Amino acid sequence: MIHKIKSLHDGGNGLSIRAISKELEISRNSVRKYLRLDEVTIARQQDDPARSKQLDACRDYLLSLLMNFPGLSAVKIARKLREKLGELPASDRSIRRYVSALKDKVATGQFRYYEPVVDAVPGVQCQVDPGELRTVLIGGVETVVHFVVFMLAYSRLMYVGLSFRPLDTQQFIQLHDEALRYFGGMPEECVYDQTRLVVIGEKYRELSLNERFYQYATTSGFRIHACEGYDPESKGKVEAGVKYVKQDCFYGEIFRDEQHLRQHVLDWLNNVANIRVHGTTGELPRERFERDERIQLKSYLSPACVTLVASETRKVDKTGLISWKANKYSVPMAWQQSRVGVLESGNQLHITDLQGGEVLARHELSGGKGRIIKNNNHYRDHTRRREQLEQDIQTLVGDEVVSRALCQQLRQSLPKVYKDQLYAVRSLLRKHGPVELEMLTILSQKPGITATRIEEYLVAIQLANQRERHAESLPEGLVPLDLSAYQQLGQRTGQEVTHEHA
Repeated sequence: MIHKIKSLHDGGNGLSIRAISKELEISRNSVRKYLRLDEVTIARQQDDPARSKQLDACRDYLLSLLMNFPGLSAVKIARKLREKLGELPASDRSIRRYVSALKDKVATGQFRYYEPVVDAVPGVQCQVDPGELRTVLIGGVETVVHFVVFMLAYSRLMYVGLSFRPLDTQQFIQLHDEALRYFGGMPEECVYDQTRLVVIGEKYRELSLNERFYQYATTSGFRIHACEGYDPESKGKVEAGVKYVKQDCFYGEIFRDEQHLRQHVLDWLNNVANIRVHGTTGELPRERFERDERIQLKSYLSPACVTLVASETRKVDKTGLISWKANKYSVPMAWQQSRVGVLESGNQLHITDLQGGEVLARHELSGGKGRIIKNNNHYRDHTRRREQLEQDIQTLVGDEVVSRALCQQLRQSLPKVYKDQLYAVRSLLRKHGPVELEMLTILSQKPGITATRIEEYLVAIQLANQRERHAESLPEGLVPLDLSAYQQLGQRTGQEVTHEHA
C-alpha cells in the first residue's frame, strides 16, 4: 500500500493527495502520513514484530469456534478466551474488530481450505491418526503392528496405542480410552482423517459417522472433527508423529513378545518422546502439558461401551432374526442372511456389523425361552403404506367423509387384512371409476362390507348400465329386463359371516 501511494504521487508529479485517497479508498490523512515516511522508516516499521496483531496466536482457535458456531458473538468469544488464557493482550474493541474480520473471511474468503489447527489454546484439540508397520520383529518373526498416535495440539504430549490385529471400532474405542486415561483428562475435540473407523461416508461435506464410535464420543463428551478428504495437511502434527513413532520407537528394535513391545512403547513415551525439546514449541511436551494444559482438560470417565467385547457371531435368518440363548432378536432387514456380531452389556444385547463395528440393534435381554423380541422399526413401515392407500382412495372417491367411512367399514370387517382390502378397493375404483358418490355413500354405511362385496356392487351397476344403454337402442315395442334384483346383492345365500369389530 505504501509503495503504491508513493508511485501514484511520484514525488509531486503524479496524482494529488485527494486523487490518491479516492483511487485507493483511504483517508487523505493516511495518504499524507505515508508520503512523509522515508524508505528507511518504512522498512523499520515493516520489520517490527510488534506489527503482528496481538490475537494472531489465537487465530486458529477463533476460526475453529466460528466454523462450528458461526453465530457466536465477540463478547462470548472473548469470555471463552479469558477462560483459557486468563488476561488477554487486547482490548474488547480490538477483539470485536478482529473477530469481525475473521467472520468475513470465514464466510467469503476464496482461499485453499485448511482445517484450523488449534495449538495456541490449551485443552482444545487432540489429533488422532492410525498407522501400521509390517516388519517389527517379535519373537524372531516379522509381525505387522497396528497403532494409533494421539497428540495434544498445544503441548505436543503424545500417546501410542497398540494392536496386533487390524483395528476395528471396538479396539479403536479402547485405544481412545487408554489415551485419555494416560493424559488424565479429555480435550474439547478430536481430529481425524476419513477413516471408516470414524466416517462411514461423505457427500457434499455431509458426513455419515460410524454410529458406535459416535455414541462413544458423545457419551464421553468430546466433539468429532473429520478433516476434508485427501487433505493430510489438516492435521500435520500427528502425521509427523506417526513417522516419528515408526522411525524412532520401532525401527531397529527386536522384541521378545508382545508384552515386551508394549512396555518398550510406554518407556519410550515417558523417557524419550514426551521429555525431548520439541522442535516447534522449543519446550518439553511433558513440562508444557503440566504447566498449561492439564488443568484445561475436561474430566474423563470410561463409558460402559468401552468394555463391550464381541463374544460370538450369528447369521441373520430370512425373517431378520438371530438366535441368542433360546430366544430370537430382530435385526434390520438390510442385514438379512448376513453374519453379525453379538455382544452382551449388562441387561442389553448389542448386535453389531462385523466390518465397521456399527451397532445395528439393541434389545433388552429376555429371561424366558422361545420368545421373539422384535423392533418394529427393523421391518417395513406398514402404517405408512396404509396411510398412502387411504389417501389414494380419498382422491378417487372425491369426498373425505365418505372415504373415511368406507375405510372404517373395511377395517371393522377384516382387520387382519385391512391393507390388502385397501389395495383391492383402490384397484376396483380405478377400474370401474368414476363411481357415483351416492352409491359409495350407501356402501360406506353397510356393516360387514368387504372388497369382494364392493366388487359385486360395482359389477352389477356396470351390467345394469350396459343393459340400459342396450334397451335405449332396442327397436320400439321391445321391453328391457327388470334390473331391480341387482339392488338386493350383498349377502351370499348360506354364507352368513360374523366379524368381530376391532
